[in-house]
Amino acid sequence: MEILLVGAGLSGAVTARGLAEAGHRARIVESRDHVAGNCHTERDPETGVMVHVYGPHIFHTDDTGVWDYVTRFARFRPYKNRVKATTRGEVFSLPVNLHTINQFYRKTLRPDEARAFIEEQADTSITDPQSFEEQALRFVGPDLYEAFFKGYTLKQWGLHPRELPASILKRLPVRFSYDDNYFAHAHQGMPEEGYTALVEKILDHPGISVELNTRFSRDMGAGADHVFYSGPLDGYFDYQLGHLGYRTLDFERFTYQGDWQGCAVMNYGEEDVPFTRITEHKHFAPWEEHAGSVLYREYSRACAPGDIPYYPIRQLREKALLADYVALAERTSGVTFLGRLGTYRYLDMDVTIREALNVVEMFNTRGADAMPAFAVPPL
Repeated sequence: MEILLVGAGLSGAVTARGLAEAGHRARIVESRDHVAGNCHTERDPETGVMVHVYGPHIFHTDDTGVWDYVTRFARFRPYKNRVKATTRGEVFSLPVNLHTINQFYRKTLRPDEARAFIEEQADTSITDPQSFEEQALRFVGPDLYEAFFKGYTLKQWGLHPRELPASILKRLPVRFSYDDNYFAHAHQGMPEEGYTALVEKILDHPGISVELNTRFSRDMGAGADHVFYSGPLDGYFDYQLGHLGYRTLDFERFTYQGDWQGCAVMNYGEEDVPFTRITEHKHFAPWEEHAGSVLYREYSRACAPGDIPYYPIRQLREKALLADYVALAERTSGVTFLGRLGTYRYLDMDVTIREALNVVEMFNTRGADAMPAFAVPPL
């Protein structure tokens, strides 16, 4: 079969590879001048540092099948994401852990003492937290909320935490140990040669062709037996119902001779600091040595037409519009929408890969005519 795939990010690449290995011909069209989507990496010509062009990506998963898949195509080096935060004139470890608590409150609490102490700070009158703010106040109390979560959230989402669902904060752990590894997954690492080299290896198959700098139009699918679309869901329909809401990022690049901040990620939790964080990219490859350093200040704002969409907002307005687009997609034959943009969901890389692998299995089992618009429902 002739299969058209839109987008050469992880969703498109993994799907194309699976289809090609099953004997299909996979043609990928990609609007950018490179593969790997937002996890694209490239060497900075000035310093030699491997730069995560669209912001940092750290691979972490409990899915051993996905780990086996990516390590089939690239050597992964061990990497632990240890985030720091500057607030109130001091530097703390994130996620909030026993060291953070003891440093912040000038105490020397043991784990059980710290657990009891934080419960004393918490607002126990909140029994069923509905908003991010309520969850934080019930979870860690007003002091830690103000220092680490409130300002950062206002900048990141452009909304007050009382306007965001409690589920966002439920993904942020508090640890009553000195473990400062941001993730707790069994498999964590970085591809030694970067994510773009990984994706290029996935795409290295005689049954796959890739056309860069090529914008998709719906008439391209006319000669294909099926289309897998990983671009923006609303974009497929030329935004005829309106634009789904996203946050985007602006990056302010600067360089330094030496080590600027001593870590890969430094968050800035205070509202009066306009950027959310500074990333120093040579620390994402600690096995390399570079005299120079490349850093980026990140600024979050509302995504306008023509911007790169990063984070789906998924508030009530967006969910209502999403439901309309889902209904439109389900009336469209011959197309399966997948990935972060195609399903309007925030997805980690491992989940993106797992869903692509599952889509391939579904296609190879059912055939093109029985493929749904969404293998994973967006709503």
